[in-house]
Amino acid sequence: MAAAAARAPDEPAGQQGFRMCNDTSSTIGVALGYPTRQGWLTEGWWNLPSGTCEMLIAGALSSRFYYVYAIDYDQGGEWKGRHYLCTQARIFTIRGQGNCADRGLETTGFFEVDTGFQHSWTVQLTEDTQSGENGT
Repeated sequence: MAAAAARAPDEPAGQQGFRMCNDTSSTIGVALGYPTRQGWLTEGWWNLPSGTCEMLIAGALSSRFYYVYAIDYDQGGEWKGRHYLCTQARIFTIRGQGNCADRGLETTGFFEVDTGFQHSWTVQLTEDTQSGENGT
């Protein structure tokens, strides 16, 4: 089962970035991980009410692969995958991807988003794709 629908939008340069849309009837929490020149970076939580979108990374994307984990706050369920990164329950910015437990962090499975080196990308989470793994 796919984890989310993804597409490369045709947007003006000022709107470039990584955008997440919540096409469910619930509020969801989103965490995002990606490689940077300084190593891995994982950030969370963005809270997206039903029917909204939010730009998680503003500006042209510099990586091909991004990793997403999301949880449905209202009905339960999650969007996850097999790429493990560190998270925590409260708002976070975490550098590095290993030894999560040794650092007092949780290990969470993220699904991979292949942007194909596009400068902009949108991921749409739907109720039909909850609990799916490794898809875009």
